[in-house]
Amino acid sequence: MGVGTAGPHFAFEPIMKFLDQAKIYCRSGDGGDGVVAFRRERFIEFGGPDGGNGGRGGNIIFEAVQNLNTLIDFRYTQHFRAKKGGNGAGSDRTGAGAPDVVIKVPIGTQIFDDDQETMLADLDVPGKRITLLSGGDGGFGNANFKSSTNRAPRRADKGWPGEERWVWLRLKLIADIGLLGLPNAGKSTFLSVVSAARPKIADYPFTTLHPQLGVVRLDMTREFVIADIPGLIEGAHEGAGLGDRFLGHVERCAVLLHLIDGAAGHVGRQWRTVRGELEQYGGGLADKPEIIALNKSDAMTPRQISDRRKQLQEASGAPVYVISGVSQQGVPELLEALWKVILEARQK
Repeated sequence: MGVGTAGPHFAFEPIMKFLDQAKIYCRSGDGGDGVVAFRRERFIEFGGPDGGNGGRGGNIIFEAVQNLNTLIDFRYTQHFRAKKGGNGAGSDRTGAGAPDVVIKVPIGTQIFDDDQETMLADLDVPGKRITLLSGGDGGFGNANFKSSTNRAPRRADKGWPGEERWVWLRLKLIADIGLLGLPNAGKSTFLSVVSAARPKIADYPFTTLHPQLGVVRLDMTREFVIADIPGLIEGAHEGAGLGDRFLGHVERCAVLLHLIDGAAGHVGRQWRTVRGELEQYGGGLADKPEIIALNKSDAMTPRQISDRRKQLQEASGAPVYVISGVSQQGVPELLEALWKVILEARQK
């Protein structure tokens, strides 16, 4: 069974900058004012108050939509304000309600309060909407205060003010598989082979500076998404290298695919380094199912493959797949194993 390379292209192109967090200001609309008005119509013996109520202010609504994969738009537009509701009018007419402001964000966006710790919403499903700030209610017109003892009230209320707050948007990519490994483990090459993604590939560390997404199609009915994050090094949880900031993008994955550079040797140490960073990061990453692949078999002798596979199995206590991202040796078998884990997770 061949590995499909056709289909949607989810790689981030150089012309599109990847931004996974942004701070924005939101304010819902004030309510419209009520009015003081009286009926003064010819030939009508009894007039009376007929001032209408104000309209409701616009809400601030967030919606998760497909076909967005970065928060780059919020670098240039950081203030969102809904309009005020319309004022009331005579003849007991209510003011018009203001339109809502719908802010569209990528699926997987989390909204945090200004303290960056209190989560207000998690938009992890396509089409999910959350009303973050409600518009102010309209004020009452004088018709609302009419009573048997106050036949001609001259009171009308101002509209209620809207709400405002600064919030942080944080994007966590939605993917089935999280691709992990030290720098130069061959993650970008693997992603380019199994999907239509075209990440940067070179023989120096940290060629991947931002998360990459690729769609893998095994056949017409089976497909899944892989997220490749920048390589981890020892001390990443303390900020070494590119740090562990991008690990949030694999928190939602069903399974972690851990690539080990077989040609570099010290495979057990490589595995322990990345596992240690996952445990230090937390977020349940260390407890996720993990599939280990010894990469770059084309650059090793059969004896080296056997010895290093055994070392890796002893260090991890798990089975190890031997693959080559360049020659695609062992890649179809690895993808089938990944699909089985993904299928179980989806069924749950």
